[in-house]
Amino acid sequence: MKVRSAYPGLSRSLLAAGDQFITFELMPIMEIRHFRYFLAVARQRNFTRAAEQLGIAPPTLSRQIQDMENTLGTRLFLRQQREVSLTEAGATLLLEAEATVRQFEFAQRNAQRAGRGEIGHIELGYVASAVYCGLLQTQVQGFGRDCPDVSLNVRECPMATLPARIADGRLDVGYIRSPMTLPEGVEAIRLDAEGFVLALSDESWLCRLPQIASEHLLNETFILPEQISGTLQVAAQGAYAPKLGPQPGGLVAVLALVSLGQGVAVVPESVVGHISLPHVLYRPIGGSSATSWLSLIHRRFEQAPAVVRYIEQVRREYRGKA
Repeated sequence: MKVRSAYPGLSRSLLAAGDQFITFELMPIMEIRHFRYFLAVARQRNFTRAAEQLGIAPPTLSRQIQDMENTLGTRLFLRQQREVSLTEAGATLLLEAEATVRQFEFAQRNAQRAGRGEIGHIELGYVASAVYCGLLQTQVQGFGRDCPDVSLNVRECPMATLPARIADGRLDVGYIRSPMTLPEGVEAIRLDAEGFVLALSDESWLCRLPQIASEHLLNETFILPEQISGTLQVAAQGAYAPKLGPQPGGLVAVLALVSLGQGVAVVPESVVGHISLPHVLYRPIGGSSATSWLSLIHRRFEQAPAVVRYIEQVRREYRGKA
């Protein structure tokens, strides 16, 4: 019985069951460096030139090639006085060795690139206002230019679900409109801030006013977007409790109810010029200082290199603006 081992040039006998000796012939294992040595000699057709290319001594190279031949049980080179040539076995190995080294280098580069976050995959969720203000496009496209081999799956999500999806790993990063309570382990990077405007039906009595102030909205029904902080801030400025209407979902759904005359809505300024529905007008709210801001949320101890790279790119951009 013959058993191969990683210890070249050694053999030993062991006492087995039944007092029979089994001889183990310990054979060397070829490593990727052996293929590199073989390829250098095959290309240079000379041990001295190949050794110089590899940065090792010619006797060392010769010994390594001999080890390969011993392991394979066949000669790879026909040795002549000034140069060498491939045997049929060597010519066959040449193609496989080239493919093996090429695949090894490819795997090595990809592992290194993955570790730097240059390849990988990111699941990204967002709220619609991140698109209307152009922030999502700017950041995703900028990251895509820097890391073209990272794939991103980008999808709109109900804002109330985004923090939990980040926390449980269904999403990697998300764009929300703050302020918003986040679960433990999820952090936010504060991004662009903007004010609010009032969306109202073109048949509303408010359209006849030269300027709409928060106190004019005392008896109005507020259709609620996903982020209601603007509505609450406007009402607080007018010193009244707002009459809260339905919260239908995204901004288009909110504005659809406004167009039907079911109420008014306090919405981000960025929707002006981006969402145009029949019978919907946008007016500034006089004297209002209500604001909100977009945030990028992510897991606090993110480990995936591609996701970390995206987070750090956004953080650097806004650190520079601070």
